[in-house]
Amino acid sequence: MSNAACIVIPIYNHKDAIGATVANLVVHGLPLYVVDDGSDEATQQVLAALAQQHADQLTLLRLPVNGGKGAAVMAGLRAARAAGYTHALQIDADGQHDAADVPRFLDASQANPRAVILGRPVYDASVPKSRLYGRYVTHVWVWIETLSLTIQDSMCGFRLYPLDIACALIDKVKLGTRMDFDIEILVRLHWRRVEFIAIPTPVTYATDGVSHFDVLWDNVRISRTHTRLVAGMLCRLPLLLLHKVMPRQAVKADDDASATSATGANERNDANEGHAAWWRMAERGSRLGMMLLALGCKTIGPRLTAWWLHPIVAYFLLTGRPAREASRCYFEHLAQASPQQETPHPGWRSAYRHMLAFAQSGFDKLTAWSGRIAPADFNFDDARALDDLLASGRGALVIGSHLGNLEMARALAVRGAQTKVTAVVYTEHARRFNSVLASANREFTQHLLEVNDFGPETAMMMQERVARGELLVIVGDRTPARQMGRTTTAQFLGASAPFAQGPYVLAHALECPVYLFFCLKERGGYRLYFEPFAERIELPRRERERHISAWAQRYATRLEHYCRKAPYQWFNFFDFWARPSGGAHGRK
Repeated sequence: MSNAACIVIPIYNHKDAIGATVANLVVHGLPLYVVDDGSDEATQQVLAALAQQHADQLTLLRLPVNGGKGAAVMAGLRAARAAGYTHALQIDADGQHDAADVPRFLDASQANPRAVILGRPVYDASVPKSRLYGRYVTHVWVWIETLSLTIQDSMCGFRLYPLDIACALIDKVKLGTRMDFDIEILVRLHWRRVEFIAIPTPVTYATDGVSHFDVLWDNVRISRTHTRLVAGMLCRLPLLLLHKVMPRQAVKADDDASATSATGANERNDANEGHAAWWRMAERGSRLGMMLLALGCKTIGPRLTAWWLHPIVAYFLLTGRPAREASRCYFEHLAQASPQQETPHPGWRSAYRHMLAFAQSGFDKLTAWSGRIAPADFNFDDARALDDLLASGRGALVIGSHLGNLEMARALAVRGAQTKVTAVVYTEHARRFNSVLASANREFTQHLLEVNDFGPETAMMMQERVARGELLVIVGDRTPARQMGRTTTAQFLGASAPFAQGPYVLAHALECPVYLFFCLKERGGYRLYFEPFAERIELPRRERERHISAWAQRYATRLEHYCRKAPYQWFNFFDFWARPSGGAHGRK
């Protein structure tokens, strides 16, 4: 997600402070939306002069009558969204906040584009004690309403919103329009499982500053808001308690969750962006929940523990609309491409079975690394290709997929005794899950090679491993995290889909044999398919793209074959057929 940020400044009769506030903000080069909340004529004149002085950077909006700070902020956020901005930094007009901290808010948002960035005030001696201690009444109520200490300060007027998240809420829910707005929007966003990041920032109270806080009526409004929010918390109490053992995430406000396994695998919530941003997916599944599953495996055994997956998957099914849609899309493509074969009917039942298979796959990874899966639990469909490779002592590149359980590639090493199998992965997107696997088996991290792309340095490192006789396992049905534009089109389940060029470019650089590996779960355990793909992949310079496309199509054809064999076991919960954003879809 590419951030396009602006600044929203609500103002009501702060004619003496607004000039300095604008001057301190324009230096950051961001567009400014100043929202005049029905100010007096003197303030209007000052604002008109500022708008003329900074005509290329400042947009002046005027509300005909004073509606309150919340009304002004909401008007500014909607205007910024309509203008195409993705994020808006709200800051008060009275100069209390340190404009020098703007880059810190922007950097935090760039790193976490789906999070709300909150200022956590650091007061100096200028703060009135009544204001300082009075805020804690609201803080305590917010902590009760959210059952969390995540929102450290709900009243600070220095914060940055992702506009689609904030506007989805203000367009759907009637929020307070005055000083209660800052509190209510945060609590309701917390209920929608939005992530919050706090940044300490200085706050200074000017001795001659103008405050529009009405001690009587604004406290009445805030008290009334807290009453509504406490009632809302009580209605949501079961769900909020469930969230305590689930991770908070940075997602669209309309989309509570994407479907994942209870063991914490992660899938992209915004299915419409497909391949272009799968690697930004927030990891789901709390470490506590995963550790409980691991403990269950050790104490009561995998079979009984596996029953816990059903209610957890049901929760993800109900709250994971994007993943349900992705599952439906996949089964529709599968049905259209397999008219002579009975395939799952797209719908809630198939989505539940799909997500349950995903959860069980993750659960099996845990049991495998816990030592609960024996060699007898997996069988090779035809082991001749693997046995010949192992006998030769050569290393190889093995291309897998998100079909079935790639973790069973460990079986290749079991069969080859001294053979080392290393999975090339993007582990940064499943930190909690991988940490639980590591706690189950200290050797786990020795079998992972974390990369961000398939650049020259990565290729050299892998070449050394292959030369030592290692089997490097990568996936071919996702684009590289940092090089998602390097894709080529192949026909997959009856439609064009983008496939990564990386595996074939890497195979060309490694100059080694290439194999395909698929592992499908059956009633009697796992069946492993290991088949030759190429003795060596050549990519002539002049026909490079054509050759890459041909290899990708061969891979897509085999993946489609195995998807038909195990339709519920392909685990890409995003729009796989969506073209990468930005038009960088290869060079064909």
